[in-house]
Amino acid sequence: MPEPTGVIHDIGYQRYTGPRLGRRHVFGALYVHGLRTAFGLGRSAKAKIFPWLVVGIVLVVAAGVTAVRSQTGQAVMTYARFVDTMSWLVIFFVAVVAPELVSRDLRSGVLPLYFSRPLPRGDYALAKLGALVTALWLLLGAPQLVMFLGAAFTTKDGLHGVWTELGDVLPSLLYAALWALVFASVGLLIASLTSKRAFAAGGIVAAFLMTAPIVGVLSIMPSRTVNELAMLASPSFLLHAVGLWAFGDKLEPGAAADQMIGDFGPVYVGAAVLLVAGCVALLLLRYRKVAAR
Repeated sequence: MPEPTGVIHDIGYQRYTGPRLGRRHVFGALYVHGLRTAFGLGRSAKAKIFPWLVVGIVLVVAAGVTAVRSQTGQAVMTYARFVDTMSWLVIFFVAVVAPELVSRDLRSGVLPLYFSRPLPRGDYALAKLGALVTALWLLLGAPQLVMFLGAAFTTKDGLHGVWTELGDVLPSLLYAALWALVFASVGLLIASLTSKRAFAAGGIVAAFLMTAPIVGVLSIMPSRTVNELAMLASPSFLLHAVGLWAFGDKLEPGAAADQMIGDFGPVYVGAAVLLVAGCVALLLLRYRKVAAR
């Protein structure tokens, strides 16, 4: 009978003896990674084309508005109006980025690794949501800052003019944050339901664009109350209604705002808050079930 010839080789594996940073650092790393993913940073050149094309478009529009104002002295677009005008770009940005943040992980099967300690399941969803909200706010907020700087340096009213511009841009940045919260929460929830990025993107676009005709139908109903509440049927129009209540003629000239939403401004604000809260709750529930598989 031949003697055993097996040999045990020491290939240098060692236990990790460095610092274990814990839950907060894992959450932060996942958030930063998600924010970089949103803009294609650290990825291939192909992944950078669409997000930076969108960034370029919004910055060019902001620069054009600033240039016209500096030459004519007339503001062709308010800060709040800029946010509303760019909404169609935001929809497609979310439709592309949200599936990249969550659908890819579902398809590749890496979630069990993420959900191992010390990262709870809810932290994963909140980190991805925070990254998308930040990316959208930067997308809408940075061009407003370009417009503000252009107006501040060309104002003829000195320091008073700068303060006036500051009083206009700060509420608009908060308005942009609300857009970011609503679009990110709705988009990420839809994307988390499927591992196929094409299906996720289609669902996100449908949620924002396919609901618009419903608003059109409700707005021509014979009931004035139904007309004034019609914008509740679409997330995009819901946010526009909040803007009408908050900014009035800075979004729609004259008395158009009162004609469109009547006295239901606070109702629209409450609906926006409930929409965000509901989507976040469903998103957390979704990942609690995914992790249990």
